[in-house]
Amino acid sequence: MTSTRFLHTSDWQLGMTRHYLEGEAQSRFTGDRVETIRRIGELARARGCAFVVVAGDVFEHANLSRRDVGRALDAMGAVGLPVYLLPGNHDPLGPGSIYAQDAFRDLAPDNVVLLDGTGPWPVAEGVELVAAPWRSKRPDADPVAPALEGLDADGTLRVVVGHGMLDELDPDRNSLATVRRAPLDAALARGAVHYVALGDRHIRWPEDGRGAIHYSGAHESTGFREPGRGHVLEVVLDGGTVEVTPHEVGRWEHLRLQRQLDGPDDVDALRAELAALTPKERIILQTVFTGTLNLSDSAALEALLEQQAEVFASLNAWERHTDLAVVPDEHEFEDLDVGGYAADALEELRRTAGSDAEDAAVAGDALRLLYRLVEGPAR
Repeated sequence: MTSTRFLHTSDWQLGMTRHYLEGEAQSRFTGDRVETIRRIGELARARGCAFVVVAGDVFEHANLSRRDVGRALDAMGAVGLPVYLLPGNHDPLGPGSIYAQDAFRDLAPDNVVLLDGTGPWPVAEGVELVAAPWRSKRPDADPVAPALEGLDADGTLRVVVGHGMLDELDPDRNSLATVRRAPLDAALARGAVHYVALGDRHIRWPEDGRGAIHYSGAHESTGFREPGRGHVLEVVLDGGTVEVTPHEVGRWEHLRLQRQLDGPDDVDALRAELAALTPKERIILQTVFTGTLNLSDSAALEALLEQQAEVFASLNAWERHTDLAVVPDEHEFEDLDVGGYAADALEELRRTAGSDAEDAAVAGDALRLLYRLVEGPAR
């Protein structure tokens, strides 16, 4: 039996946008997802790979502009090796498919191959891909199993390229599109196939790298449930052995920061922690704060977050899980340099914030704003 080395990647979802990114951050996020393809090509060439397989969801949807499609295909052309694209649930074949549009057909470089037929695709002498493309967004059966039909253990080295969630990982037990593991295990056991390259799960799996069934995860982070940066998998098949090595290629990171804040030391520690995160322009940060702060520490926290929001790609609180109480110290207002109507308003806000009134939280927000406007106690 021959051997082969290739890169397994998936879920590029080129053209993706995120609602929490604005302006230039969104533009960079979209552009970097394309630029990462060039780094994948550099890695593939450096590692001596024969080809790259993209296991579904190459594009986010079918309504991308010709410019966006062209830039993506130009990056794929720069890989300099065959790049095999599998249609997934975001970019299935069928009416209106992005792959049937003039932009794709006119601009696709020679090294880009669309796996639009179910079953074996010869890629080298003694090596085949076994493709399982999606033909609609909602298949009514296992989208991978049909591609295994009729495969014999004839010495051909075969890589299944499929898309969908394995039954052991799919939280939707009623999903018709669940990928059943049993047929894959059976094909691997009888030697008809030798590796299963799956897409749909944006997190690399299994993390220990064992076995012959793998999800590469997305090449760039797409959500807060995806720790770290994006990876691709380098796969070496040599006879009966499978060697899988992850490589980090992504630059973007979704980071959820959960901290309890109970005083100025905690706010200072958070300040140091945020300063150490890099590169901020490619970190999408979501905060979850709990604890209790007085008014001055709360004002310091707000000032810190406002300052940092200017340099991170995005910085927002996960409101549903944030429970940070602000309780003014007894003497915190004594030295504030306010008088007249402002002093009267301050006293009214204090009474409301400390009550069970419906607008107590709003009064607390107003107190913090007032405290910041007068820059704390008079000096």
